[in-house]
Amino acid sequence: MEEVLRELPKKASEKHNENKKFFAKLRKKPPKNLDYTMQELHEAEFKRTDCLTCANCCKTTGPLFTNADVERISKSFRMKAQKFIETYLRVDEENDYVLQQTPCTFLGADNYCSIYDVRPKACREFPHTDRKKFQQISNLTLKNVAICPAAFNIVEEMKKLIK
Repeated sequence: MEEVLRELPKKASEKHNENKKFFAKLRKKPPKNLDYTMQELHEAEFKRTDCLTCANCCKTTGPLFTNADVERISKSFRMKAQKFIETYLRVDEENDYVLQQTPCTFLGADNYCSIYDVRPKACREFPHTDRKKFQQISNLTLKNVAICPAAFNIVEEMKKLIK
């Protein structure tokens, strides 16, 4: 997995323009069965991919924390929401709550998440490749293929299926 992660940014960069053109076409005229296709590709890829061998998303990026996330997680810590925010989060340029640092504070050395059952929505949905109206998140997907080997593979398969 280390070699895959080392090569991923370069591979994603090489495919960036191709992917950008593909997603532009997809946004203009999405196939009728796109959601179904994406669901199938996502499920097939995650039968092969074990996130615990990677956790690159947790090591290199931080999720957005919604107010609901903050409430849920702080409650599980038996902590006031404001104290949770002060301890773990900061406000970014877009006025969103994000982690103060990466890798994620809640990621263990074994790649397990210590708050998995109450993790943020952004973590639960990552890499967003099974989201409905997938064509609407192409900019996010362009970023995610450089972080997540599974997202990279799903996009490559998608390009083969949808011409």
